[in-house]
Amino acid sequence: MEVDLPEEMEVPTEHLHEDMEHAAHHSGETWIVFVALSSALLAVLAAACSLLAGHRANEAMIEQIQASDQWAYYQAKGVKSAVLESKMELLHALGKEPDAKDEEKVTEYKNQQKEIEEKAREKEHSSEQNLASHQILAKGVTVFQIAIALGAISALTRKKWLWFVSLTLGVLGAVFFLQGIL
Repeated sequence: MEVDLPEEMEVPTEHLHEDMEHAAHHSGETWIVFVALSSALLAVLAAACSLLAGHRANEAMIEQIQASDQWAYYQAKGVKSAVLESKMELLHALGKEPDAKDEEKVTEYKNQQKEIEEKAREKEHSSEQNLASHQILAKGVTVFQIAIALGAISALTRKKWLWFVSLTLGVLGAVFFLQGIL
């Protein structure tokens, strides 16, 4: 099914670049066009950086929850082991021999605790790494936002040096972005 759009709804983009250049040349300040383009690029980088920062924060939280679950499991095995050890001590105190299966079970619980502890520590470490990455990416977002604001201010005040500061901050934001993803 083909839908015909009225002509007034179409956005004529074929002459947009020429119109921007003409306006910039007419004002004698072609650099303003580049301020707009660089600010748009910085906005895209800021959005990507923000998305990744949020993802890393979520991953850090999920892994910390998983580590906490592992520690709870670790403690449950410890409680089971302690109960069996108490039972065996009580039997010894009564002059009876504890069941060999109970001793095997205590050993099994202690071995399981070692494995569980290792998993919990891995999750904690991974969570810490994701949180550190989140913090670096969050710094990148902040620097990108400041760079965009300075770009807008430079265009409004016609101060080219502010645009160069904006670009410098954009490069710094890109450094944070790269550090956060590596």
